[in-house]
Amino acid sequence: MTPSPAAGPLAGLRVIDAATLAAGPLVATWLGEFGAEVIKIEQPDGGDPLRQWGAQRDGVGLMWKSLGRNKKSVTLNLREEAGRDLLRRLARSADVLVVNLRPSTLERWGLSYDALAPEHPGLVMLHVTGYGAGGPKSDRPGFGTLGEAMSGFAHMTGHPDGPPTLPAFMLADGVAALTATYAVMMALYHRDARGGAGQLIDVNLIEPLARLLEQPVLTYDQLGEVPTRMGNRWDISAPRNTYRTSDGKWLAMSGSAPSIAMRALRAVGRPDLTSDPRFAEAQQRLKHAPEIDAVMAEWIGAHTLDEAMAVFEEAEVAAAPIYDAPQLLADPQLTARDVYPTLSDDELGAMRVQAPVPRMSATPGGIEHLGAPLGAHNDDVYGGLLGLSSAEITTLRDRGVI
Repeated sequence: MTPSPAAGPLAGLRVIDAATLAAGPLVATWLGEFGAEVIKIEQPDGGDPLRQWGAQRDGVGLMWKSLGRNKKSVTLNLREEAGRDLLRRLARSADVLVVNLRPSTLERWGLSYDALAPEHPGLVMLHVTGYGAGGPKSDRPGFGTLGEAMSGFAHMTGHPDGPPTLPAFMLADGVAALTATYAVMMALYHRDARGGAGQLIDVNLIEPLARLLEQPVLTYDQLGEVPTRMGNRWDISAPRNTYRTSDGKWLAMSGSAPSIAMRALRAVGRPDLTSDPRFAEAQQRLKHAPEIDAVMAEWIGAHTLDEAMAVFEEAEVAAAPIYDAPQLLADPQLTARDVYPTLSDDELGAMRVQAPVPRMSATPGGIEHLGAPLGAHNDDVYGGLLGLSSAEITTLRDRGVI
């Protein structure tokens, strides 16, 4: 069991998560792990599409269970003016509002930052979109796949003779969410420690990932060269690849530091190559990457994964087994750190999810509960927080507003 998030460093903050799918809701998830009260706004007819994303068990979305952790789920139909009015009331009580509607929709519905800030100058509003504000594409719908394509990631990923390759997970959304989370914390610091006002944060799904892929742009700008796909190689280090072992398993190796590359050559029984001009110097190793790969592949292919890893660990070579989910859960290092605690859940009984990632000594994060059923906290939020009577809540429900 993880610590209670109520003792986290963000206790006392209120976050309204009115976004859908991945990037915006991820920000709210991470804030909630460290004590923020997160109220999750969902459409009454099905909720956040994330609930139907990916693997299901007995009709319950597994990804939702993890990303919905610690959130209060309330239903609210933003297509109705009465629903939008309730969101405005919630926003006036909040520190952070997370949205991912198109800019034109926010304007049309009276939910833009300019519309909300006069009533709540301290509000920090995070707006996550596909392309960002301004420019000819700003109002187009955007998804992570498009960010992975346009950021240059797909172009750089895959084998040289193969197609551009997309990731099988929410990479663009995740990187955008990490960027947005630290942006929210900076905005709160500006407000609370510097006495400033709230502000609007504009994050899209292309630029955060493109920032991590800046090297090809720098290369093109200064050298006129367009880097292309290299498979599992990388043009800054050698050896750097994945290698198959004799028992059909795989490991990955990095020779980014010259000393590590030399250790790898000695570990596979080729100390002679450490003084060979083709391999002794970093730039020469890059020019002869296929040859050094062949040396590594031949030795690793003659050993089981356990045998190879025992040699590499003894020699302090930068190598690691390539894990699938069962191996990840069984790893002794991760087990010792309780990275995947088991939590009880009313719908699934019990479920293992990943614990909050940063380990803070004085104010640790935690998981109070997994994703709640749709609308589970309507009475708590509309009655307790906004002070609506039972009759008012019933009327709103009958009208399809909540």
